[in-house]
Amino acid sequence: MDLGIFGKITFDIAFLSALFSIIIIDLILAGDNAVVIAMAVRSLPSEQRKRGIFYGAGAAVLLRVIATFFVAQLLQINFIKLIGGILITWIAVKLFIEGVPEDNIKKEAASLAQAIKIIVIADITMATDNMLAVGGASHGNLFLLIFGLGLSIPFVVFTSNLLSMLMDKYPIIIYIGAAVLGKVGGEMIITDPFVVNILHPGKMLQYSVEIIFAIGVIGAGKLWMKWKIAREEKSEHVHEES
Repeated sequence: MDLGIFGKITFDIAFLSALFSIIIIDLILAGDNAVVIAMAVRSLPSEQRKRGIFYGAGAAVLLRVIATFFVAQLLQINFIKLIGGILITWIAVKLFIEGVPEDNIKKEAASLAQAIKIIVIADITMATDNMLAVGGASHGNLFLLIFGLGLSIPFVVFTSNLLSMLMDKYPIIIYIGAAVLGKVGGEMIITDPFVVNILHPGKMLQYSVEIIFAIGVIGAGKLWMKWKIAREEKSEHVHEES
């Protein structure tokens, strides 16, 4: 079946092999994106969570389809992954602070729009591996490319729903999720072309950086919360004296 600019659906070995590869890629790579979405919507009222997950994942995947045509070239530019890794690390700390249970700290109520914004920014920043893998597996077939990126929506939505519910029952998952995002941020930074040209990192250094960032996100979040609690207590003390 000829779809014009969208390519052909042939159902031969090559087409079916590419289709199967894309499905497996989506299943494997949906995890990181699901973590960020689940953590972003956790602070929302329960009735808004599903909308936040659906709208956030849908908007992110739509932007992925557009970005996939340029991502291979972009990733070769110095500082792109470096900046993306720093951004993901900041988002990881922010989501950890907002999501971890702390009775002593006042937290601003999250809005649906804020959650969707975080999801889209984080997803586009992190989705380079998915876009490259699906783009390569589609072999230039636009139908397979759009199908593969679109298929990631139900995978991510289902996993995000499951994770957001589990986070309510088991807060330890928030720590794990923050560590996963920290690891992704560290990986992006250490594999940026500029950093690679300077450090020429081997696998051991790369893994070490990923571990440091995974632990560092949680440590930074804890320190930030302690500072915020101390500041609030000091403010209350000054208010009482006056």
